[in-house]
Amino acid sequence: MGTSNHRQHPECKNKGVQHWGTYTGAVMPSEEQQLIQAAQRGNSQAFEQLLGNCYDQLFRFAYRWCGNRADAEDVTQLACIKLAQSIGQFRFEAAFSSWLYRLVINCARDWQRSQHRHQHDDLELLAEETRTDQSAETGIYLRQVLHWLDSLAEGYKETALLVHAEGLSHAEAAAILQIKESTVSWRLHEIRKQLQQLQQSDGSGELAL
Repeated sequence: MGTSNHRQHPECKNKGVQHWGTYTGAVMPSEEQQLIQAAQRGNSQAFEQLLGNCYDQLFRFAYRWCGNRADAEDVTQLACIKLAQSIGQFRFEAAFSSWLYRLVINCARDWQRSQHRHQHDDLELLAEETRTDQSAETGIYLRQVLHWLDSLAEGYKETALLVHAEGLSHAEAAAILQIKESTVSWRLHEIRKQLQQLQQSDGSGELAL
């Protein structure tokens, strides 16, 4: 599903975008490390460049969490603010990308709790998204999956998104979520088991991970 039409953060216009790629542990490019360190020292230009480099990736994961552009933009803006407030807390003990994943997850959780309605229950938004996505069927399917994942215990949704949407390994997801790899494997096993039970109980075979 494309997400290229979102509104970009004003500070990020005309900035180069670097993809996160696969989680690679504690090693990071020296240029990125120098940029982070400069931002931590209060260099606003360095922070703007850092934000420009990672904004599209912040939005991508927020979009996969929310399932629609409007909500993803809200979560991404919160993530940008949080990044500015907490950049000094990054200790270079893991990849910057893993730290950003955790930042977006925390912002998405906070945003979700602040909403007075469930973000997937707005039918007008659903209609808009299914018109602008590649197909209505794809948009509806995404909403069904996200709606179901939201009904599970905390931690299950981000585990599924990191592994199945971001394509990370169980070990990489575990490092990002700061849990054991066996916990990731167990959560995914439970998700598949509950999906099978759900499909058997209602006779549907539409949801799958």
